[in-house]
Amino acid sequence: MSEAFNKAAEDVKAFTKKPTDEELLEIYSLFKQATVGDVNTDRPGMLDFKGKAKWDAWSGKKGLDKSDAENKYIELVASLKDKYA
Repeated sequence: MSEAFNKAAEDVKAFTKKPTDEELLEIYSLFKQATVGDVNTDRPGMLDFKGKAKWDAWSGKKGLDKSDAENKYIELVASLKDKYA
C-alpha cells in the first residue's frame, strides 16, 4: 500500500459527516479490492442485508487490478473530503 493510500484511509476515518450509502459502498469495495483483491468469501445469507450489499459492491470490482483500485480509492476519498471532512 502506498503512503497516499494509507493517508486516504485515515482521511475517511476523520470524516465528520456520514457519506451516502452508495458512497460508503464504493469506498468499502475499492478498499477491499486494493487490499485483498477479488472477493474471496461466500455471499452472506439472505437476512444479512448489509453484508450482502457490501459483498455485492466488492464483487462488482472483480478483475480490477489492485493498483488501479488503490488509485481509484485515493481519488474517491479526495473528491469526498471537502464534502464530509
